[in-house]
Amino acid sequence: MTETSPFPCARYIKEIGRGPNGARALSRDDTYALYEAMLDNRVSDLELGAVLLAYRVKGETAAELAAMLAAAHRSFEPLQIQNGHDHARPVSIPSYNGARKQPNLTPLLALLLAREGVPVLVHGVSVDPGRVTSAEIFAELGVPAASSHDEIEDNLASRRLAFAPIASLAPKLARLLSIRRIMGVRNSTHTLVKILQPFAQAGLRLVNYTHPEYRDSLTTLFKEHPDAAEGGALLARGTEGEAVADTRRQVQVDWFHDGHAQTLVAPERSSPDAPAVVLPESLDAATTARWIESVLRGDAPVPPALARQAELIAGIVRRPVVDKPSISG
Repeated sequence: MTETSPFPCARYIKEIGRGPNGARALSRDDTYALYEAMLDNRVSDLELGAVLLAYRVKGETAAELAAMLAAAHRSFEPLQIQNGHDHARPVSIPSYNGARKQPNLTPLLALLLAREGVPVLVHGVSVDPGRVTSAEIFAELGVPAASSHDEIEDNLASRRLAFAPIASLAPKLARLLSIRRIMGVRNSTHTLVKILQPFAQAGLRLVNYTHPEYRDSLTTLFKEHPDAAEGGALLARGTEGEAVADTRRQVQVDWFHDGHAQTLVAPERSSPDAPAVVLPESLDAATTARWIESVLRGDAPVPPALARQAELIAGIVRRPVVDKPSISG
C-alpha cells in the first residue's frame, strides 16, 4: 500500500543543499526513502524544488543513483514480453532529447532491430519544443504511441516494436520529469529514465551520455552496483542525447553485463577520406520518416555506423544469459 502522509525533507536538504563544496551524499536508505516519497507526491512543492536544485548543484553519487533507480523501478509495473527470433532478449532505447542539428535516427535503429526479430521498446517524451522527437517520427511512420501498459505489451508482441511515452510506461516518473517546464532545468529523473530497466525479465539497455562527467558516474554506477546493469547496458556518447550511433564518427562503446565491464568498440576520429553518408535532406519529422522508409525498402543505404550498431546489439541479445560474478575489467 502506498504511503500518503507528508514527507518532511529538512534533514535531507541540510545534507545535500550545502553547495558544491559542502554538500554530502545521503545514505542508500535515506536516498531511497526520499526519492520514493518524491515519486509518491508526498513532498511539498517548496521542499521538492529545494531537493531537485540541491542535486542539480551537487550531482548524484553512484550509490545515490543506484538507490533512486531502485525506487524508480518499484514505482511502475514492469513489462512482460516474449523473446524474439532466435530467443533474442528485448532492447530498451530511451529517447528524451530528439534532434535539432543532426537527423534523429533513433526510429531507424529501432526498426532495423525489430526487422531482425529483436523486440524493441523506445520510451521517451512525445514533444520537445525546438527538437524533432522520436515520437513525432514514429507517428509519421504509422507507429502509434502506446497509451497504456497493456498496449505497450500488445505492440511488442504483434510488431516487435513499441513507442511508449514515459507517461504510459511510468506515470510517477513522468510527473517528476515535467517539473522541468516549471523550473527550467533538468533534474535527477532525467538521468534515471535513461538507465531504466522496463522489462520484468531484464533486457539490454542502450545508455547514452552527453557530458564526460556522466560517463564517469554511469561507469561507476554499473561497476559498483551490478544490479543497476542487470540485463546488460551498452554505454556510449549519444548523438544530441539520443542513444543512436553518430554517423560522423565512431564513439567508444562499453558493455556492462553479468558482472563484467568490457569495451566493445574503441573510439575513432572521423576521416576526411571517408565516403559521405547519405542522410535526410531536412530534420523535420515527415522528411526523416520518408527517408527511413526508403532505407528500409533498400532504396537508400543504411548509414554504416547504424548498421554496425544494429549488428552489435542483435549479436548481444542473442547470447545466452549467464550468472553474475563480481565486476571485472
